[in-house]
Amino acid sequence: MTSSDRGVGKTSPPESQSVKSLLRELAEGLITAVLVALLLKAFIIQAFRIPSGSMIPTLDVGDQILVYKLSYGLRDPFKDHYWIHFHGPSRGDVVVFRYPKDESKDFIKRVIGVPGDHISVRKKIVYVNGKALKEPYIQYLQPFETDQPDRDSMDEVVVPPGKYFVMGDNRDDSYDSRFWGFVNQNKILGKAVLIYWSWNGVSKSVRFDRLGSRIH
Repeated sequence: MTSSDRGVGKTSPPESQSVKSLLRELAEGLITAVLVALLLKAFIIQAFRIPSGSMIPTLDVGDQILVYKLSYGLRDPFKDHYWIHFHGPSRGDVVVFRYPKDESKDFIKRVIGVPGDHISVRKKIVYVNGKALKEPYIQYLQPFETDQPDRDSMDEVVVPPGKYFVMGDNRDDSYDSRFWGFVNQNKILGKAVLIYWSWNGVSKSVRFDRLGSRIH
């Protein structure tokens, strides 16, 4: 058989070339995953950890939650304004927002008053537009005290346009609109929707009963 009668065999690429190809594919996959994660965080959903007890019993210290950032519209991730605004938060929504006194910090509270609402507190009871608000989600740790005017009693205020009055569910241990005023609509990052993880730092254990709980 002459050389012209032999079939042409496939030449295997050098091992170093195969390794480079694999590394390139891995790098491309990693970059894509990072970009997708950044886009999700910027525009759609973001994870937050609860560091304090101001929202007990709804949210406990060590809960890790998901916040849906498209709840009220599509926000510019670099500037505090909406590109597309659907609607504002509803009374009762649990929202994450930039703390008005220090915007480097994110706070989480419940919306109590929407624009135009008349809000007052008398002997711990919240009144909205003259009617006592039904709040099955709250807890009180202390009795009514006359020397706690900001905490237990508050003269009526009217929520301005584009702003919201928020309070923590753990009423006696929450630093909220009773003390520092209203939250600007453009500073609200999104609505808290789900507890995806919960860690009890005292007992060093997972709170399995809270995993997957919807936030109401």
